[in-house]
Amino acid sequence: MTISGNNADASKQTLIFSYGTLKHGFSNHTLMQDLISQNDAVFLGNYITDLRLPLVRGPYGVPFLLNLPGAARHRVRGELYSVSDSGLQRLDVLEGITLGHYERLPITVRPEICDAGDSGRRFVVDAEAYYAHRSFADDLWRRSGQEGFESYSHEVAKGYVRRDLRPKDRSFREQITLFCSSN
Repeated sequence: MTISGNNADASKQTLIFSYGTLKHGFSNHTLMQDLISQNDAVFLGNYITDLRLPLVRGPYGVPFLLNLPGAARHRVRGELYSVSDSGLQRLDVLEGITLGHYERLPITVRPEICDAGDSGRRFVVDAEAYYAHRSFADDLWRRSGQEGFESYSHEVAKGYVRRDLRPKDRSFREQITLFCSSN
């Protein structure tokens, strides 16, 4: 599959696993819709992580996937997109890559519904996901009581505060530090 976009190397694409606010029906999905309308992304389906990974809520109910394989009881459910380079740049900005909020790292996922005979092993796909930055991932896991979620559902998303409605007196990174240090 190739995505044709406005950039010079339109065939370059990255598979992105979305587990939080970028999913259908959540607050940042408008960005994905925009990317899709500009041929900078294609929705590939509902996928689940191959490994058990913690999915927790941080300050303002923001979802964070933690790169702590095996620490959680659940595989995380989400959506897989094929994204062009220009679309990836826009996602990196949203996710605060240069600000140290998230880091984009490899992940293996598989379709949610696959052949049960082989546990879906032959359908494993290499993709990338936005994980909580490693500098605070352990602290978020401790702060969550080492309990995570299988899916960022509407129930889990209750209490989420959109970026434009959050206090402006501290950076989001400072809010993460305060959140992790509170009881």
